[in-house]
Amino acid sequence: MAALRIRYLTAKAVMAPTVLVMATCFYGAILWTIYISFTRSSLVPNYDFAGIAQYVRLFNTARWYTAFGNMFVFGGLFIALALVLGTLLAVLIDQKVKGEGVFRTIFLYPLSMSFIVTGLAWQWFLNPTMGLQDFVRGLGWDGFTFDWIVDRDRAIYTLVLAAVWHSSGLIMAIMLAGLRGIDHEIWRAARVEGIPRWRTYLSIVLPMLRPLVVTCVVLLAIAVVKSYDLVVAMTRGGPGNATDMPAKFVVDLTFERANIGLASAGAVVMLVAVLAALAPYLYIELSRRAR
Repeated sequence: MAALRIRYLTAKAVMAPTVLVMATCFYGAILWTIYISFTRSSLVPNYDFAGIAQYVRLFNTARWYTAFGNMFVFGGLFIALALVLGTLLAVLIDQKVKGEGVFRTIFLYPLSMSFIVTGLAWQWFLNPTMGLQDFVRGLGWDGFTFDWIVDRDRAIYTLVLAAVWHSSGLIMAIMLAGLRGIDHEIWRAARVEGIPRWRTYLSIVLPMLRPLVVTCVVLLAIAVVKSYDLVVAMTRGGPGNATDMPAKFVVDLTFERANIGLASAGAVVMLVAVLAALAPYLYIELSRRAR
């Protein structure tokens, strides 16, 4: 018993420095950012408390409203489409098709590239002068037009296309792992009852995978909040501010406009928005476990 206790204490002692460093760097940085957002910091941190002045200034900035609205448009479409497409791909591969390994590799390939590479590739593909539009017109369809990436009203949807292409493979892999874990007796019982296969997926199997769906939503939501590199590589926030995002707003204020206080206020609002979005899921999960 004493030896077991010594092992337990040794393990805690070994892990303590790592936990301490992570807690300091992660939670310490969050607390520091929150405090800086209540100061008048500009080029360098200023620790004199100034109340909610930075938040008042933030919510009086038109660019912030544009960026925040774009995040919800981009995030809603991206999460919904990636979840649906990834699940459909998982269901199709679950039919034990020939060459399954090849299809899995093809669908997962975009995930091996960073959002920077993805953004540049899609920028070239959608460029009206040398991309898809130019290629199709070269085939003889002179009236073909696909210039969304330079259209203020449609440019945000090109980001959605690129992000869904990049991330749907991850959703496919997660959902396919869940589908392969379904008990075969469920399928056998469904066949005996004469339930169509599509109905079995829709009414029985997918509801059983709800925890995986929640996991996918959380992962995609994190990608939405971090959507800086894709925006910079693909549109640089343009045309104008049509594809601006809160992450780009915060980075620009920090490194280009030297306004740490206002950038920190934007980062805090982003954090609150993420917590508010995840709160219903966490509440439902905790309530279900408490039962």
